[in-house]
Amino acid sequence: MNLMRLRQPMAALVLGGTAAFFGAMTSAHAFSNPPIQMAQGVEYMCGGTNKAEAAFMQMVSPRWAATIEFGINDSAQRGSFPARAAVQVREKYTGRPVMEAQSQGPYMLARLDPGAYDVHVTLGGLTMTQTLTVIAGVPARTVFMWPSNFDMASVMPPMPQALAQTSAAR
Repeated sequence: MNLMRLRQPMAALVLGGTAAFFGAMTSAHAFSNPPIQMAQGVEYMCGGTNKAEAAFMQMVSPRWAATIEFGINDSAQRGSFPARAAVQVREKYTGRPVMEAQSQGPYMLARLDPGAYDVHVTLGGLTMTQTLTVIAGVPARTVFMWPSNFDMASVMPPMPQALAQTSAAR
């Protein structure tokens, strides 16, 4: 029997099995990118609810015109923002509405045109406003921090019944 004839099929089998194994391992840990959405003709993306997604949002934010970040001014809860906040972007000097959307995580990236904007974010009846200036080719960023004594429990989505009972039992 010729050993050279057996080496090629054996090598292909080993390489194919190794590639399939690593492909299965990497896809098990992969996540899907947050979807790009539209509001009044402005593209935006929200996310960052888990560590991998937050790293992705931070990585791509320089490619977007504006980054709006939400957080809680509490070191124990820093980096998490589970609630949905209403975001309204208006032109600074005319007050014309440009975009209205719901945030779905601690990061919102938006493709705003260059200009000056007032960004209003409402959560649980508390509205915060900041000015955001977008310059062509330069990523703009603003951070909204809720006070540590803000009642986040009142604005969090309800937990499923079974999970709520399990948490209460602990």
